[in-house]
Amino acid sequence: MIYLATDHTGFKLKEKIKQQLVDDGYEVEDCGAFENDPNDDYPDFIAAAAKKVSKNPNDFGIVMGGSGQGEAITANKFSDVRCATFYTPSVPRSEVDVTGIKSTDPYEILKLTRAHNNSNMLSLGVRFLTEEESIKAVKIFLESPFTGEQRHQRRIDKIKKIEENL
Repeated sequence: MIYLATDHTGFKLKEKIKQQLVDDGYEVEDCGAFENDPNDDYPDFIAAAAKKVSKNPNDFGIVMGGSGQGEAITANKFSDVRCATFYTPSVPRSEVDVTGIKSTDPYEILKLTRAHNNSNMLSLGVRFLTEEESIKAVKIFLESPFTGEQRHQRRIDKIKKIEENL
């Protein structure tokens, strides 16, 4: 199951992504907004989606907002939710990063957050993405697997222990 949520800022994009996911054969539940109301507040809708992912951590959530930052902050308040933000497919770097890796794939962060963090929610910054970039980002996120490597699982387990001790 994929849970979708946004406020008015991402309403039109949510509808497009919802249709694309349905066309691709995914089961989708829309958690709102259900109309384009400029007075609504994103935490109401994002919390509804994050609560469902929290209860079903093997499901996914796709949330949207202006920058995607507040939406990710809201989603990450819920146990077993690991929400990553994506707000631009930046111009590929031509130089090597601090780890010695040369990356020319602007969507690599989506693959890494799934592979290393088993992220189960994605927050899109709609003011920084085109419709096509957003749909591509969702597709990459959903199709990228968690590696299951012991070191990554160990880190996720440590996050869970932090949540339990709050």
